[in-house]
Amino acid sequence: MGFRERLGAFVDHARFGQFITGVIIVNAVLLGMETSPALMDRFGHAIQGLDRLCLAIFVIEITMKLISRGHRFFLNGWNVFDFLVVGIALAPATEGLSVLRALRILRVLRVISVAPSLRRVVEGFITALPGMGSVFVLMAIIFYIGAVISTKLFGGSFPDWFGDLGLSAYTLFQIMTLESWSMGIVRPVMEAYPYAWVFFVPFIMVTTFAVVNLLVGLIVNSMQDAHHAEDEVKTDAYRDEVLMRLEAIEARIAQQFTTKK
Repeated sequence: MGFRERLGAFVDHARFGQFITGVIIVNAVLLGMETSPALMDRFGHAIQGLDRLCLAIFVIEITMKLISRGHRFFLNGWNVFDFLVVGIALAPATEGLSVLRALRILRVLRVISVAPSLRRVVEGFITALPGMGSVFVLMAIIFYIGAVISTKLFGGSFPDWFGDLGLSAYTLFQIMTLESWSMGIVRPVMEAYPYAWVFFVPFIMVTTFAVVNLLVGLIVNSMQDAHHAEDEVKTDAYRDEVLMRLEAIEARIAQQFTTKK
């Protein structure tokens, strides 16, 4: 086994993945501690030193993966994600790049790439995106129709909420989330327009209880499909391993039988 193969086996080992997960968690705690002026006044140098140590470990990890996998490193989306997150963390702390430095907390997202269960969740969500696109288009149509209707009906009396299409769409979004929708918006509107509930109640039923739950159903189905696909891969791998062992046993028996002859 060559150097690259041994290095690849090392970075793919479960213990190494657990170590990196631990470093990610420690780094997340350190980045949170940096937001506390009191902690930074007392332990600022130690916190920053440990943060740089965590970043050095991430750089070494990425370098080891690049050496062991070569160009195949960039064929894996999670590897590219890790590479970009670590690259952002290496951005210089200049005024023009202060936003990039603030994005160092994205290093916490690396937990997703090293935790198989979290990867299944994200992969299920990504798989659901095409179907979700159709639902979003449907929701946009519903919101556009609702915004036009509400602007024409209530815009004159409530310009802050329904003065134009943008304000109406934002107000309807707040109503869809059920955040202060009754006492905060609908009941005041009903004082001027007693039959306004005829518009708002069907809107909530269609958007909140139908369309949103449809999105949830799509995501759940995609996650189940991803889980089943992973189980099938594990089953196939186990079957192949069993077949190889059976073939080895058969060859050994045949060799012993030949020897006895």
